[in-house]
Amino acid sequence: MHAAEAKPVSIVALGDSLTAGYQLPAAEAFPNVLQARLRADGFSVEVANAGVSGDTTAGGLARLDWSVPDGTDLVIVELGANDMLRGAPPADAAQALSRITERLQARKIVVVLAGMRSIGNWGDSYRAEFEAIYPDLAKRYDAPFYPFFLEGVAGDRALTQQDGMHPNRAGVEKIVAGFAPFLETVLTTRLGARAQAAK
Repeated sequence: MHAAEAKPVSIVALGDSLTAGYQLPAAEAFPNVLQARLRADGFSVEVANAGVSGDTTAGGLARLDWSVPDGTDLVIVELGANDMLRGAPPADAAQALSRITERLQARKIVVVLAGMRSIGNWGDSYRAEFEAIYPDLAKRYDAPFYPFFLEGVAGDRALTQQDGMHPNRAGVEKIVAGFAPFLETVLTTRLGARAQAAK
């Protein structure tokens, strides 16, 4: 089969408001900006937005089956920020993320874990326990791991909305600038995807 005839890699971004594109036009949400970047880099992909504002890890688990349709090749799991903001027990978030990962891998879907950091309000022990969830799961399930979804954006007022938390348009572009090269490596190594030269 010629590369041009190959089925695009089907990606689902399963997340919360950071994925959904809170207060942004759909075209400026993370999944659409990521799709545009990957295509510009020559990868044949379709990135679906399965972000739900306010969602927790438990919420993502509850809607997993209908959020990730048959034929999906890879899922970006970006969940946990709302658990952390509510001070929920990290062990509960870890369990939900573990079940999400197991169920997707059982369907032969590549799982990419996007890490999250904790705010300082809950203390050092909470921060350490929460932030350990993601690398621990990545190691246990041999899942590609992006350490911090908001790398380079968190705390930068020029890249966030008035709430100081959600990325603005420039913030999403900053996230994608860091995330896309990482994901392109995953597409190549885990799925055998190859970038095609621009025509």
